[in-house]
Amino acid sequence: MATATAEPPLVVVGDARGLGRHARTDAVVRLGTGLLLWAGLLLITYWWDADGGINDLARPATGLLSIGRLTGLWSAHLLLVQVLLMSRLPALENAFGRNRLVAIHRIVGLTSFYLMVAHIVTIVGGYASARWSLVLPTTWQLVTEYGGMLLATAGTVALIMVVVTSIKAARRRLRYESWHLIHLYGYLGAGLALPHQLWTGQEFLRSRGATLYWWSLWGAAGLAVIIWRLILPIWRSVRFDLRVAAVITESADTVSVLLSGRRLDRLPVQPGQFLIVRFLSGAGWTRANPFSISAAADGQSLRITARAVGDGSARLAGLRPGVRVAFEGPYGRLSPRARTVRPVLLAGAGIGVTPLRALAEGLEYAAGEATLLYRYTGEPLFAAEFDRLAGARGLKILALPGARSGSGGVLGPVAAGHDELQVLRHWLPELVESDVYICGPQPWASGLERLVAAAGVPADRIHTEAFGW
Repeated sequence: MATATAEPPLVVVGDARGLGRHARTDAVVRLGTGLLLWAGLLLITYWWDADGGINDLARPATGLLSIGRLTGLWSAHLLLVQVLLMSRLPALENAFGRNRLVAIHRIVGLTSFYLMVAHIVTIVGGYASARWSLVLPTTWQLVTEYGGMLLATAGTVALIMVVVTSIKAARRRLRYESWHLIHLYGYLGAGLALPHQLWTGQEFLRSRGATLYWWSLWGAAGLAVIIWRLILPIWRSVRFDLRVAAVITESADTVSVLLSGRRLDRLPVQPGQFLIVRFLSGAGWTRANPFSISAAADGQSLRITARAVGDGSARLAGLRPGVRVAFEGPYGRLSPRARTVRPVLLAGAGIGVTPLRALAEGLEYAAGEATLLYRYTGEPLFAAEFDRLAGARGLKILALPGARSGSGGVLGPVAAGHDELQVLRHWLPELVESDVYICGPQPWASGLERLVAAAGVPADRIHTEAFGW
């Protein structure tokens, strides 16, 4: 492999003792989260029925209104669950990981949105007595005369913006920074819906138990956002006082930024995690971007690495030493926490090798227990550092050069014309007994995930983080 620019000292921070302990804890959290979600839906459905919901369905005059109440309750419940899922709660971040949380967030969010649309249609239809001629006047009356409805309408518009920009075709046309800003309107939409539910929602007010439940859910969602997305990032940014120490050119389009700070040994960062960073200087200083930590933390500094593909990443090359850094995190489950067995495969493509570089250094393993599978085009990143890890710690390296092809293969030209599953098994006879960490572009990461699953690796030992949004 070719020589890289920077060679920080090796730092082993992982501990292989008690493998699987965190995995079991996280599995319990995931199960508990799912049970609570469904229990909440069943509970509010019970209160709806206790208030005559099912009986009202039998009468044409009240049937649409009853459906509207239930869909509104379900939508509000899932909206608050969605807020909690993305509030950076440590227990959820650790148990699910960012990729899985984002996937669940999309499913829950779209379901909540469709239920909200059903709520609006059935409520308006019910008050209009299902007559088309009365739909517009009834809508106007509901919005202008009922308590909290103007705010709820504004909240609906905000949520529509979030849903529209979440569609893949629209997302591809937006910069990450713009998409992220628009997505924050989801919190605004949720907040604007509260007065409507308080002032006009009969299920919210009719039962003391229901009132207590809804207040608790709203309060938990609001506090989670305030604590974990506002207070904690500000406190950590001030406490650790991160600043740019150096900018290192790794390749023609990739740079690393070395960050220094105060008491970094107390920052709970693990190899493989990432930070959401704002560099407080120059144009775009308000925009946050996710950057992977590319070296095991040594208590004195942190290193992040990125390819110049967006406005935020492109700014890195022009940073000057001393620039202050505000940050959120660290986040991500592509870390020692997910490990369950000693053999490890670290599989990365392109810039996706950055968190794996930190894992290759920070994980505890004996010679021959860890393998790096690295797909790249042109010159590989961190080549000298990986060579040094191979010599010092016995890291095995499978370097797979070559441009991407349209064939759908994940192993590159070296495996062209061969059954990739058989090739992978030949290269890695211990694969089925290994934990597999995968990071890279979404199509490649998904393809390799399917390949290792076909090789017999259990799903709970495949840990994936796809680069992209």
